[in-house]
Amino acid sequence: MRISILGAGSIAFGMAAYLAKEGHDPMLWSPSGEGAKALAAGEALEATGSFEHKSQVRVAKNCAEAIDTADVVIIAMPGYGHRAAFDAAAPSLKSHQHVIISSHCSFGALYLSKRLAERGVQLPISVWGTTLLTARQQSETSVKINTVRQKVDIATLPQSAIDQGLALCTKLFGDRFVARDGLLAIALSNLNPQNHLGIALLNLTRMEKGEAWGQGEHVTPAVGSVIESLDAERLAIAETFGLSVRTVFEHFSLSFHVPMGSVSEMNQQMHSEGRGGMGPSTIDSRYIFEDVPFGLVPTALLGRMTGKPAVLHEAGTTLLAAATGRDLSAENDLLPELALSDMTLDQLKRLCADGF
Repeated sequence: MRISILGAGSIAFGMAAYLAKEGHDPMLWSPSGEGAKALAAGEALEATGSFEHKSQVRVAKNCAEAIDTADVVIIAMPGYGHRAAFDAAAPSLKSHQHVIISSHCSFGALYLSKRLAERGVQLPISVWGTTLLTARQQSETSVKINTVRQKVDIATLPQSAIDQGLALCTKLFGDRFVARDGLLAIALSNLNPQNHLGIALLNLTRMEKGEAWGQGEHVTPAVGSVIESLDAERLAIAETFGLSVRTVFEHFSLSFHVPMGSVSEMNQQMHSEGRGGMGPSTIDSRYIFEDVPFGLVPTALLGRMTGKPAVLHEAGTTLLAAATGRDLSAENDLLPELALSDMTLDQLKRLCADGF
């Protein structure tokens, strides 16, 4: 299949290499024009780590070219780039195409649905609760794959397209997808923002000083306890909607192939096996500037709407805003366009089932 990937960072590189390895024909689009310049010049993309593959990958000159002949379009970039990607893609998307958002954040599928509805276009949008893999870009042409996840939660917009979305994603990436109960479940299934809050907030000076530090190693019992408490807030909100979502314990065990234990114990196991990864070496990190506005803020909004206030999510947002001197809540450019806070819970549920 011809798969266009909107993005040119670590996850986009990793997904392109994975798809090429499986015999598909991926194409990358770099919004800035810089991220895939070497690949556009004909150099091969090389993946090492959890799998190895090296091949040339097509690069689009612009978003319209990326979408024009694609069977599937995948959004694979940080949340702060999603609105710009949706705006660039919406004029060219056609009803026979399928969009995958990897990973989904801040009700972005609703924003894209709204933009498409303005053109009278409807198409299935598959949303993932996390990324297919974790990776770190090594150079302009190479990426190290840290892990390929065993299980990835999936839903679709509209919800009635779940069989189609599940079949497509399985065809592309293998039998690893777990169908969840709609977009709301996925909105409450991306655990990276809460986990990264605990990690970043309690290791902030390491990031600020540019230290090289093992992330798994520094998820100590205290850090793990904070992450588990954040998870309890998310699970309480999901329960109000009657939704079954993955726990943080299941997330670490299934994503990183370690026996079930406390969050700290599982991270220490990953570290001892050399798979704990490295923490951010700068405060200018997606752990803060993506995960707070596009992860913590939407969860906190759902907490207020359901009467289950996510006080730790709110506190973390406030503390990191103070540390960075930026109004992180205001940096979310998707939620203001959707006005979810003006809806009743029933209206929100209907919108998350059917789209615009």
